[in-house]
Amino acid sequence: MVSLTDLLGTMGLGSLVAMFATMMLVLVLIFIALYVYSALALMAIANKTKTKNAWLAWIPIANVYLMTQMAEVSPWFTLAILLPFVPVIGAIAMIVIMVWLWWKIAEEIGKPGWWGILTIIPIVNLVIIGIMAWGK
Repeated sequence: MVSLTDLLGTMGLGSLVAMFATMMLVLVLIFIALYVYSALALMAIANKTKTKNAWLAWIPIANVYLMTQMAEVSPWFTLAILLPFVPVIGAIAMIVIMVWLWWKIAEEIGKPGWWGILTIIPIVNLVIIGIMAWGK
């Protein structure tokens, strides 16, 4: 097992800081790319459903409001993003509500509702949302 002192002795503190900074930069770039992709997809879906104010897809929290408008449910469901503050049960409830919203949105654009369930699977959710946005 390599200890921190062995690592510092081999690499030097500057190299370790540079490696950490590079990893953080890569993570930030991945986060930005995923955010842009999600916002573009949500805008495209909003345009398909002829929902007003598709630009709300770019604003955190407002994008959940946009989803409620696309799914044609009460805007009060936007408050579901606060549920994770309730330990365990709240996080599960938020996931269930988000899956339900995606289910309703899929049905609105003529896709099978069960696609909403697939949005909880990492990577698959990106594909499903992309198909909903730009597929025929």
